[in-house]
Parts: sequence; C-alpha cells; structure tokens
Amino acid sequence: MSTFVKIKALRPSLSNSEAKLADFTLNSGDKIRALSSVELAREAGVSQSSVVKFAQKLGYKGFPAFKLAVVDALNEQTDNSAPIDELISSNDSIELIADKLQLKQQNVISETRKLNSAKQFENAIQLVKNARKVIVCALGSTFTMAQDLTWKLQKLGIPAIAQVDEISASSFIATMGKDDLLIVISNTGTSKSLLTLTNQALDNGCKCLAISRYGSHSLAEMADAILYCINEGEPLKHSGMLSRTSQAYLIDVLFTALTQSNLHWQKRVDKANENMQILRSE
Repeated sequence: MSTFVKIKALRPSLSNSEAKLADFTLNSGDKIRALSSVELAREAGVSQSSVVKFAQKLGYKGFPAFKLAVVDALNEQTDNSAPIDELISSNDSIELIADKLQLKQQNVISETRKLNSAKQFENAIQLVKNARKVIVCALGSTFTMAQDLTWKLQKLGIPAIAQVDEISASSFIATMGKDDLLIVISNTGTSKSLLTLTNQALDNGCKCLAISRYGSHSLAEMADAILYCINEGEPLKHSGMLSRTSQAYLIDVLFTALTQSNLHWQKRVDKANENMQILRSE
C-alpha cells in the first residue's frame, strides 16, 4: 500500500505534530529523499522523536524504512496527480468542475483499492455468506449506501434490511443471534449510536462487518472484518461526494464477488433483473 495513501487515509485523525509531518510529506515528499530524520524534523517544525513515532504509526520500523517507502510512492505517482487535489472554486466553469470531480473520483477508487487486500474482501464475503439475516446500519448521507447494499443483498436472496433509525435498528438487533450479521457503514468509525448498536449486536453473538476509514478507531477494534473507505477532504464541504464514491466501490466489489461465488445466486440476480425489466416495459 502506498505511503501517500496511508497518510491521506489517516490525516483526519492525526495529532498536530503528525499532521505537520503528513502535510510536508504529501506536499514536499521529493525533499525527503535527501533529508535525515533530524533535518525532516526541522523542516516540518516538529521534534525528531515525532518523526520516528510518525513513521512507526504508518507501520514502518523507523525513519529509514519510511524514507524508502516515500521514495517508492514518489516513483508510483502519475503526471496527472497534481490537479486531483485542487478544490473546486466559485470561478470554475462547468467543464472544469466536471473534470476535477472525475479526477478526484478516479483517484479515490484507486486509493480505496490499495487500502483493501484480497484477504480483507475474502473475510467480508465469508461473513455475508454465513449470515442467516443481515442488518445494515448507517447515519446521514451514508444511509443511501446502506440502502444500496441492502438492495444488492436482497437480489441474492439474502434477508437484509437497512436502518437509519437507531431505535428501530436496536429493536431488530434484539432478534438477532450468532448466525446473523451486522454491517456498519461509518465514515469516522466513532459515531456513538453506531458503536452502541454494534455493542448490542456483539452481545447477542452476531458478527460485525465494518465499512469505515483506515486507521485505529473503536469500530475497527470491534468488527470481525473491515473494508477501508476513503475519508479525506471533499471538493465541497460536508458534501460526502468522495466518501460515497469510495463506499460505492467497496459495495460493488463485494456484491460482484458474492454473485460470482455462487451459481444459485447468479441465477437469482438474473431472475431479479428479468422481473425488473418486465416492470419497466409495462
């Protein structure tokens, strides 16, 4: 996984010193090629110990390994990476807005793919395949993703519902047991109500699949499996555009893999599509 992808995914949860190092690495990564840990600390305005701790937080043993990873990430970068980070301004034309969004969404899908290994997808798929029934919980704009995932699972013949109301979700969870699955979609992984619902499900013996941001947080620690979505700066504040792009990609991969893993499910999807086609033609 690219070092830059890790840093972008962790950026919202970093401390002040870590954020300075993250921004320096993302904006001036080429300078790190020639810097020692002491020099990097001076350039970023942090202590040398902060540099070492930052490297370790990203999963590297120390600064030398971090430096090599940054060099590798720089070598992987493409020429069109610069405009992806540009914010949309009030002076942008419709054509430029469309181009910026296209680049950003392409980048988000690429980074989401890099954050998730085949093993993570396999673990998620196995949880769904073993589930007797499924409840998908999410809040706010993310609930549209919960509805989409639920609809896809229903096409496979898996009993699934989506709940945005915590009281209704809690009531349904009370009927669930060890053969059932809770799927939680959360950008932050720290929503109090979603964590409460997860605790209730786990107390009943349910399994939990999380779709949430990369890094250490309460939901990640509670989940039996997790798929990482991108939670970074949006082109417009509070729009949720890029996070939904990331979540939609994960849901589509999960659904496609589930469909292809079972001939009976493939036939159910085909039948559902035929039925919908009949309705549309009336």
